[in-house]
Amino acid sequence: MSRPTTRVLAVLELLQSQAQVGGAELADRVGVDRRTLRRYIATLEEMGIPITTEQGRYGGYKLVPGFKLPPMMFTDEEAQALSLGLIAARGLGLADTSPAIESVQAKLDRVLPSAPKKTIAALRESVALQTGGIRATADARLLRVLSESAQARRTATLRYRAADGTLTSRDFNVYGLVFRSGRWYVIGFCLLRFGLRTLRLDRVAHADATERDFTRPDGFDAGEYLNKALATLPRGTPTELLLFTDMECAKREVFHVMGLCEPCKEGVRLVGSADDLEWYARELMRLPFRFKVKAPAALKTTLARLAREYVEAFS
Repeated sequence: MSRPTTRVLAVLELLQSQAQVGGAELADRVGVDRRTLRRYIATLEEMGIPITTEQGRYGGYKLVPGFKLPPMMFTDEEAQALSLGLIAARGLGLADTSPAIESVQAKLDRVLPSAPKKTIAALRESVALQTGGIRATADARLLRVLSESAQARRTATLRYRAADGTLTSRDFNVYGLVFRSGRWYVIGFCLLRFGLRTLRLDRVAHADATERDFTRPDGFDAGEYLNKALATLPRGTPTELLLFTDMECAKREVFHVMGLCEPCKEGVRLVGSADDLEWYARELMRLPFRFKVKAPAALKTTLARLAREYVEAFS
């Protein structure tokens, strides 16, 4: 592609990305003078792209409202980001998305120059993104309906199947969706139970958006809420530990289902519960900092036994 042609396409891309661009700014960003810019605008108009010009202090160039073209150029970094996103999408447990992913990848290949194509091919052949392992597949249509419901702040109607197979109908204000540990979760306010709830997406049998509006709480973080919900699930044995580290490190290293972390004078207090103390003990032993078990005594015993077994195995 010749350099003038590249700049003409750069002008088009800038016009698509902004409602209006002043002539001086547009010429500066493309790296040409105003006279050359006017030639580029004329070239685009000859190609059938409708561009309007407004004179005056606040004037500039803009595309006719409603006119859009698909992106025509990607930088190497943009192409790499898109391809990594497609690789990650394959591991998100969404049924029937493989054809769509392959179609997008094929379209990406068609518009890329040869150099980025080599980079993308190398990524596909050598990069594997571990997304936690798929534990349950989810319906891609449901994800789309519920995400649009959350974005538009419109209540959704759901048919939800509980763990025992019972089906219920409920209205649900969707605050967000989270993929965690191989499953999709939908978080929001359930009007049947009249409270915040976390539902597994693979148990949603059907969903439709309504015309009823709702208000989402300011600053609500669906990921943080899910962390807390999973960490506070009632399990067999309550646990309490003192971690000799700071909150930033604790949040990074402690598996979220082990409990909730809160700062204290000595470091970080971890309060949770466990059904399997041996699993919990093994998770503690992989931590890169010291800790002290306050409860239960059985966890101390389990840790001591595992430590002896390791010593015997490697001595």
